[in-house]
Amino acid sequence: MRPARPSRSLLLAAASLAALAGTAEAQSPGRSAQDATAQLDEIIVTGVPYGISQNATTIATTVIDEEQLAVAPAASLGDLLNGTPGVRSTSFAPGASRPVIRGLTGPRVQVLTNGVGLIDASSVSPDHQVASDPAESSRIEIVRGPATLIYGGSAIGGVVNILDGRIPEALPEDGLAGHLSAQGSTVDEGSLFGGRADVALGSNFVLHVDALKKDADNYEIPSSPISQRLADAEGVDREETGTLPNSFSELDAWGVGASFVDANGFLGASYKETDSTYGVVAEESVFIELEQQRFDVRGGYRFDQGPFREVRGSYGQADYTHTEFEDVGEPGTIFASDGYEARADLIQRERGGWNGATGVQTLSRDFSAIGDEAYIPSAEIEETGIYTVQRLDHDRYGFEGGLRYDRRTLSATPFGTTGEVEREFDNVSASAAAFFRPATGLFAGVSLSRTQRAPSEVELFADGLHIATGAYEVGDPTLDSETVTTLEGTLHYDGGRFRGDLHVYASKFDGFIDLRDTGDVFEFDEDGEIEEFPIFAYEQTDADFRGFEAEVAYDVWMSGSHVVTLEGAADFVDADTDMGPAARIPPYSVTGRVRYASTPVDLSVEVRHVGEQDEVAEFELPTDSYTTVSLFGAWRPFADPSITLFAEGRNLTDEEAREHASFLKDIAPQPGRNLRVGVTYRF
Repeated sequence: MRPARPSRSLLLAAASLAALAGTAEAQSPGRSAQDATAQLDEIIVTGVPYGISQNATTIATTVIDEEQLAVAPAASLGDLLNGTPGVRSTSFAPGASRPVIRGLTGPRVQVLTNGVGLIDASSVSPDHQVASDPAESSRIEIVRGPATLIYGGSAIGGVVNILDGRIPEALPEDGLAGHLSAQGSTVDEGSLFGGRADVALGSNFVLHVDALKKDADNYEIPSSPISQRLADAEGVDREETGTLPNSFSELDAWGVGASFVDANGFLGASYKETDSTYGVVAEESVFIELEQQRFDVRGGYRFDQGPFREVRGSYGQADYTHTEFEDVGEPGTIFASDGYEARADLIQRERGGWNGATGVQTLSRDFSAIGDEAYIPSAEIEETGIYTVQRLDHDRYGFEGGLRYDRRTLSATPFGTTGEVEREFDNVSASAAAFFRPATGLFAGVSLSRTQRAPSEVELFADGLHIATGAYEVGDPTLDSETVTTLEGTLHYDGGRFRGDLHVYASKFDGFIDLRDTGDVFEFDEDGEIEEFPIFAYEQTDADFRGFEAEVAYDVWMSGSHVVTLEGAADFVDADTDMGPAARIPPYSVTGRVRYASTPVDLSVEVRHVGEQDEVAEFELPTDSYTTVSLFGAWRPFADPSITLFAEGRNLTDEEAREHASFLKDIAPQPGRNLRVGVTYRF
């Protein structure tokens, strides 16, 4: 799906907004203006193992911290991040949504937990849930674009790193820290209850416990599930159903962890279980049960002297099962993903403004699919990578660079054959950047990167009917690696009352792997009734992606702890391939917000406009524009601000909104008007 081109006047307005540019972080409801200013000094670790201030990096980043997450909606990962500049959602169902970064998703966007892979099957199909919920996290870091060499080619589109704090790295203050939260919503009669705690056991040991429970019924919609464009194209009537059938979701998760902590570092382990059940909107009677058991070990040791400051290591192992049911009864198709991922990072001691890190990463995963709708064969994936990233900062100017080598092996026995096919890919990625500080509070940078990604198991070996996408998908075992060269400009500004952020990029793909309609039809016999499905094949072509993300914030009034802030954000991505417009590319968006912040009360009103998308791939329908209005308020009623009562009214005008990046946009609109209330207690 392709972005609708904004009007010339809108582009000029957005460009003017961006030209003011700086780093006002995309913020979820409840983020105060003072917090936004503090965010400029936020230290990020995703993509930068030695840590760096967010306003001093050429990498496009967004941070959602624990305070924001405590009052965030009870949404799955993609839906929660949707609306962050440069980020949208696959929006397949409330139980299954994955981030779309700069128009890219699936195997091109890495979703990590504490810097290592989730070892799930969420990148295989849009109806597969991410095996980590945002409500479990203490922090989420989003990196947009391919300049993330420490994660390899699978991060060619970007990275979402979920930091859960399940393995504590420090002793809690006063021996105890954590939070409890509860909330409910009207649009889906949803509820969330969760909590976490870190408890010091003596002077060196920390115990962590957490639990989460979420429930939601089918959500209310302001219109027919079927879009007017689909109704016109197919000659069908639009029936008002009131709710979106089969959009329910349930999730239970719990985890424990423990660490030994001293002045030189930490070493800990954790265990987590996730159980989830959710409906598949594409098929009214189908629901999915997901189970994952995960074990992690993580540690770090700080050296007192020598060329290296610290060594850090992480290991994650998981057993994941995703079972699809048609009505209550026997399972239809079972997807399983078992394996491990590990990494070690050696971080250099800072010397004369020179920082750096060198590391190694390895993974092994066994993927299997069994059942009537198993459209890809079982596969084994092995990968090892080694990298180094370096940064020289001379205050007024500096340079960054990185290099990575990966070897990835994928093997499977294609359907209808008896012989195993093995593909081995050797990929080299590199990046270089220069940055300047021409004036106080101003940071400007330019980066150039070349990143390679090996094809996924789906792109290589798919051969079957994929009900979730409504097509028969055919892979190509002869695909080559995908290579992207990206030029990106960065501008951060912090002038005290005025702050801003701008990223402008252009990416050129060589061997872009695209799923295209072949024009042929697959006939499927179900209980004597013949259904026809288009046949789509994975092909390689060249592609060009270009766009920008801009954010600004201005404190128009300040008096003591009282602040009124005007905020704005805009993003745009345009993508073309040699075979025409790229598929499912989100249109532009513009967001405006007025925020009042004080010690006892936070209030905000937000207006968000998402444009029409009429530059579409051959098999897509255009998507209409929409505008939503939302209100948020938080109240800390006691002298101790640990207790926060909050309420949000979202989509107050009950607008019909459809996410163009979703396969289901024409049969599944976004939720209608919603009132959400909750309470959180931090201790």
